[in-house]
Amino acid sequence: MRASTFLYPWDVVGDPDAARRVADLGVAQVTLAASYHSTRALTPRHPRHRIVTARHAAVYYPVDEARWAGSPLRPHAQTWVPGDDPFGEAAQALTDAGLEVHSWVILAHNSRLGREHPDITVENAYGDRYPWAPCIARPQVRAYAVRLAAEAATRPGARGTELESCGWYGLEHLHAHDKIAGARLGAVGGWLMSLCFCAVCRAGYAEHGADPERLRRAVTAALEAYWAGRAERDPADRAGERAAFDRLLGPELAAAVSAYRDATADAFQREAVAAVRGAARLSGRPGFRVMLHADPGPHRFGANVGVDPARVLAHADGVVLPCPGGPGGEGGRAGVLTPFAPHRRENTVLAANFPVVAGMGGSPGTLAADAVHAAELGADELRLYHAGLATAEDLTTVAAALAKLP
Repeated sequence: MRASTFLYPWDVVGDPDAARRVADLGVAQVTLAASYHSTRALTPRHPRHRIVTARHAAVYYPVDEARWAGSPLRPHAQTWVPGDDPFGEAAQALTDAGLEVHSWVILAHNSRLGREHPDITVENAYGDRYPWAPCIARPQVRAYAVRLAAEAATRPGARGTELESCGWYGLEHLHAHDKIAGARLGAVGGWLMSLCFCAVCRAGYAEHGADPERLRRAVTAALEAYWAGRAERDPADRAGERAAFDRLLGPELAAAVSAYRDATADAFQREAVAAVRGAARLSGRPGFRVMLHADPGPHRFGANVGVDPARVLAHADGVVLPCPGGPGGEGGRAGVLTPFAPHRRENTVLAANFPVVAGMGGSPGTLAADAVHAAELGADELRLYHAGLATAEDLTTVAAALAKLP
């Protein structure tokens, strides 16, 4: 199976051995961040630093000022990696080492943008704003994200892209020093807390037959069980989650909400993919591959956005799907991979994304067996999260596992 690992530009810039070390793992491709949210990251092998603090969402290349002229929302530059074009520098080093580079682009997760423009963010049923989560129903957010996708995805040196958070965002994934685990919201409660009630979304609910005030009251009433600590356990699968929404909100409200949010996300995804393809053609790359980080439950939100498998594979080249490894991972892999298999086209790619950093809950020791199982379920590529964060022991284990694969 073809394998790719994720990297940040700071994993490569300033480390002359980084590209060769990654190539020696046995991967064919690197998914390299071109636009990324704020984070604090470990760099276990870098000769100049051990911690990089990306203080806000930023792009890792020089923006095209003409593209953003007059736009109220625009990407921010970074200051924590040396050079004007860290993505370009890293991409060149990786290409020189024989690796294919694809860009990694974060769209609807941007806490700086939300702080500077609070009116564009998701507003929950209680009126709280989520500054890390721009609402994709808002025209100015859509225009910004589509423009960013076209620019960041098609950087020189990239032969494809993976779009993350290309859909609804919400409560999770995450904010600085998170302390929200006191009430166990799970997938159902998290969805309720992630429904947006900004003016645009309220109008959208109404257009789909749901009175927004009635919906808001239904959501807050359903959440009372979570605050009291007596909510039901999460259902075992995505279909059960949808059924829970029907029970909690009533079938009529739940159907209207789903219809509105599914249509909004699908339109956004199609627009973003089309913009990337258009930019790729203009730069002389007609075969540029466009994939989404996704989940087969259309109600899901976050980094791996909810999609309808048939719809997304009708316009994207494939999806990257979260596949936890090790014991207990099989149900998760089957749940995310098998819904896409009936809808794949000739060149569709289903990439199974495995966490391989043991300190972050990954299972590098089971990677070979996990990859074989994923292939049986329809995966044809692997993603390894994340070579830049992994210890030397993790990487040695990963290399040994990849050597065993056909």
